[in-house]
Amino acid sequence: MLLTASLPCLIVILNWLWPLSLPLALKIPLALLMLGASQYLYWSKLSSGSVFVPEFPRPLIILFNWAFGAILFLALLQIVLDLGALVDALMRWHFVAIPDSVRLAAAGIAGMLAAIAVAGAIRVPPVRDVTVTIPGLPPAFEGYRLLQLTDLHISRLFPTRWTQAVVDRANAAGADLILVTGDFIDGSVAMRRADIAPLKNLHAPDGVFAIPGNHEYFFDYSEWMQHLSGLGITMLLNAHTVLTRNSTHLVLAGVTDLSARAHGQTGPDLEAALAGRPTNAPVVLMDHQPRTAQNAADQGVALQLSGHTHGGMLPGLARMVARGNNGFVSGRYSVGAMTLYVSNGTGLWPGFALRLFCPPEITRFCLRAGPAQS
Repeated sequence: MLLTASLPCLIVILNWLWPLSLPLALKIPLALLMLGASQYLYWSKLSSGSVFVPEFPRPLIILFNWAFGAILFLALLQIVLDLGALVDALMRWHFVAIPDSVRLAAAGIAGMLAAIAVAGAIRVPPVRDVTVTIPGLPPAFEGYRLLQLTDLHISRLFPTRWTQAVVDRANAAGADLILVTGDFIDGSVAMRRADIAPLKNLHAPDGVFAIPGNHEYFFDYSEWMQHLSGLGITMLLNAHTVLTRNSTHLVLAGVTDLSARAHGQTGPDLEAALAGRPTNAPVVLMDHQPRTAQNAADQGVALQLSGHTHGGMLPGLARMVARGNNGFVSGRYSVGAMTLYVSNGTGLWPGFALRLFCPPEITRFCLRAGPAQS
């Protein structure tokens, strides 16, 4: 991971910085600053013992993400410039130098893109409305509203005031039910106790339910499950609850994360989660990772809500993220008769806090009746 993070920096130093007509006394400090910024994850590990938890002041985390983003974008732009110069050289049949002015303009564009990407990542997201047709939805649940939060990654980057702002916006959305589909935090309970405290103020008429994401397993999973329950959040760990209106039912189920077994915990078990549910009642499933959606569709789930992918974050990167998640990365998908919705996430991991054309979201779903399944 650290070597991968260094590659864009090496491209920038060798292909962008070194050819500039600057004195060596300036190039060397600039190169060292870039190398330092590229090792953000290493500094994060020194700060907390884990690459997943940068325990720096928030402005420094923002600066690190901006610097890494600027290096990444500049590396990509420099590759484009180098390819353009190569094509021009082949056409002219002599060496073509890239002017300093063009290199500096590329650096300015990269810095601006990085600033936009960081600003887009750390803002309090708006509420996004999505209407979903549920086959056989009972009339009593027509227009039922679910609110999804996911991938909060509460941390030094997403601290108490950000969490409180998200809670205020979620409560104001007027949903019947609030769901959190994992990755609440980055850090231990001791580290995040104050930052996560506003979640106790989440409220909806039919309650607040949640599942763990993979990041909960990176720390003390059992302690986190206990702490989240203490905040008034009902954790559905391979379990379901039945919502009842006018003697008709809607089933809400949740499974643990695919990473659970690697950490000595109980892995996802959809059969156990659905065992004993009312027959013919539509099922809404919370599953942090979307990659096994076909299994849920095969077991008759009507709607699956997932996160984990952060929507891909950047153009191009989204394709790589999709490949690791069976093609599911952002938005609505039809998987057989089931609707899968993959949220872009409410927050994201502070180790890579960049978003372009992939806004964060608080998602409000309105359920509408559709033809009953045969």
